[in-house]
Amino acid sequence: MNAPDRVTDWSTANQQLLVAEFARLRALLGEEAPQGAASADAQIALARSRMPAPAAIDTLAALFQLSPFERDLLLLAAGVEMDARLAALCAQAGAAQRPWASFGIALAVLPDAHWSALSPDAPLRRWRLLEPDEGAGLVNARLKIDERVLHYLAGLNRLDQRLQALLYPVPHDAPPLSATQSAGVQQLLSLWQAVPQTIVLEGDDATGQRDLACALAEGLGAGLYQLNGMDMPADAAEQAAFAALWGREAALLGAGLLVQCDGAGPERQAAALRLARHLPGLVLLAANAWPASDLPCHRLRLDPPEAPERRALWLAALEELGTPIAAPALDTLASQYRLGARRIAEITRQAHARNPRGDAAALHHIAREEAGRHAALPALTQTIKPHASWADLVLPAAQQQLLRQIVAHARHRLTVHHAWGFANQDARGLGLATLFWGDSGTGKTLAAEVMASELGLNLVRVDLSAVVSKYIGETEKNLRRVFDSAEQAGALLLFDEADALFGKRTEVKDSHDRYANIEVSYLLQRMESYCGLAILTSNHKAALDPAFQRRLRFVVHFPFPDQEQREGIWRAVFPQAAPLAADVDFARLARLDATGGSIRNMALAAAFLAAEAGTAIGMVQLMQAARTEGAKRERPFSEAELRSWA
Repeated sequence: MNAPDRVTDWSTANQQLLVAEFARLRALLGEEAPQGAASADAQIALARSRMPAPAAIDTLAALFQLSPFERDLLLLAAGVEMDARLAALCAQAGAAQRPWASFGIALAVLPDAHWSALSPDAPLRRWRLLEPDEGAGLVNARLKIDERVLHYLAGLNRLDQRLQALLYPVPHDAPPLSATQSAGVQQLLSLWQAVPQTIVLEGDDATGQRDLACALAEGLGAGLYQLNGMDMPADAAEQAAFAALWGREAALLGAGLLVQCDGAGPERQAAALRLARHLPGLVLLAANAWPASDLPCHRLRLDPPEAPERRALWLAALEELGTPIAAPALDTLASQYRLGARRIAEITRQAHARNPRGDAAALHHIAREEAGRHAALPALTQTIKPHASWADLVLPAAQQQLLRQIVAHARHRLTVHHAWGFANQDARGLGLATLFWGDSGTGKTLAAEVMASELGLNLVRVDLSAVVSKYIGETEKNLRRVFDSAEQAGALLLFDEADALFGKRTEVKDSHDRYANIEVSYLLQRMESYCGLAILTSNHKAALDPAFQRRLRFVVHFPFPDQEQREGIWRAVFPQAAPLAADVDFARLARLDATGGSIRNMALAAAFLAAEAGTAIGMVQLMQAARTEGAKRERPFSEAELRSWA
């Protein structure tokens, strides 16, 4: 005897099985089969033998552990919607004489009937597969099959329409993960398969959490949907309704749920923890940090990859596209930008689209823009795009050499700290905390701009007036936001006039002294753990707390410029397009005791005077500008100093 032909189209075979099942139910309701027709059971057996995969009703019955009677009851409710003859037979059999299925009809005609099938905790009502119509007794009430379930039995498996506004599918497009992330996926796979519990993810890498959740779902053979914390139901009744709907969807779609609460407040996070108690299957909660809870869960902290892992991610992304890049440029990208796997892959694709042959400068530019955009630097800072170069900085040779040494430390820290193993000896103090000190106007801020330009970094200047708060604890919060954002942006952090914030701790005489000292202590710890390049500037080195000086990698003194250096500053201060009169004598200008900042002020003031007079910039305008600048000082320039100018 030949085996029955298999129907390659599952949808067609599923429909044929439903027709056979409805014929069986009609027979139970008293319909006589046509002469010579096969029995209903034979038709079902033939239809099932042709199925290339389990039928929808069989899958659903297995997922929700329906008894044979519950399975038939669900088919009966579906049949009156899809089979007019079955609906007419139900109208004849029911007390209400209406074309619908009722519990009374099911108890009378279906085999293995049991009263508990319609209890609220039984699968049919618990998972909202069907519901008795309100306003009538339970026995004679209409049994309504949920529309989503009806479509599923017919072969359409799509997310419930009531959840489509809240959830969206997460595609399985996770880039190659870092070694730490891959280890986290394997750890969670083992834990969840042994004890299925809610997975709580926390840390500073929101995109990494999403990619890890995607990889975990893929490892379990499941899809993944995301619910944003701000869209999550918070009311107890709404949470119960959502949990019931999602529980059904998780089973029908074979999917897990990622609740992303990054940026959500404590109330929303508490609501997410409450909701997780009622959600079945794979559930992941993700946020920067979670409050304490007794929710049974598996926890994992996920921060952006460290520099060696970032280097491996950059290398893998570039090799996949066949884009060559020199090792020093690769080290710079890895050490300066605190990016995750997804952003690294995206930046690499963007740069490759611009230049398939490889362009380190383009990678650097896109990475800087990307890091700055996602870092969300607070209003407590001012971002400066540096344009100054070494030629603009006039300093003694020793100071110039020290500044270049700092740049070299920033460029090669990946090699020294990680490739050569110095980071293994002490994980603290891997940043470059540097102090620039000297009189006002000697070039401290300009030097920071030159270094940022040389390293290709944005310069983030901290507004101390906005950071320091009179409210207890607010200063530390502001500083944490500044440090975290600057680290993520890969920026050079500049604390101008730092002695206002990094001053010496004092003897505690009242609560204000105690909290002021706590602020300084917090700064000590944060400066030591900061991974980037941070520069403090001060006019008075002695004003800083001595503990800061121990944590400083470099201390650079900016001396008052001598006459030769002042002449160099005067020669460099005028732009190429500025019209200079023939009488401008830089050697004579350099005899005036002034810092670089004062020289720039005088040059700019003289330029405006010349523009107003319609002449070139000459010694007359420069003398007038010098008198104005000197009037701001405690000791103005003397007439003897200015007499020989004009």
